[in-house]
Amino acid sequence: MHFNWCTLHVSNLEASVKFYEEIVGLSIDRHYFSGPDKEIIFMGTGETKLELIYQKDQNEISMGKDISIGFETESLEKLMELLKEKEIPVTGGPIQPNPSIRFIYVKDPDGLSVQFAEHIA
Repeated sequence: MHFNWCTLHVSNLEASVKFYEEIVGLSIDRHYFSGPDKEIIFMGTGETKLELIYQKDQNEISMGKDISIGFETESLEKLMELLKEKEIPVTGGPIQPNPSIRFIYVKDPDGLSVQFAEHIA
């Protein structure tokens, strides 16, 4: 058994795709409509995908305060420069709980906490 995908319901599909493309570096794998008012995009390469679902009549998205998704980055410094350029505030960190990892948190367009971790050799 393996992990297929993580599903996020989003309030603005364009803003979410832009965030996950420009900041995270994910590309669109599949894009389709599931009826007249529902659009689904799978992002990423490899085994695990991020599924974005946009429902036209869904006005409110609740992400929850105790959940986050995490991505690995090669350089936290370069990522923080990109975030500053895109005017996306760092909401936590940088945190280095041990000598081999450090990370930050930002919020995606719907307020989901997204962690970026750099593994230190």
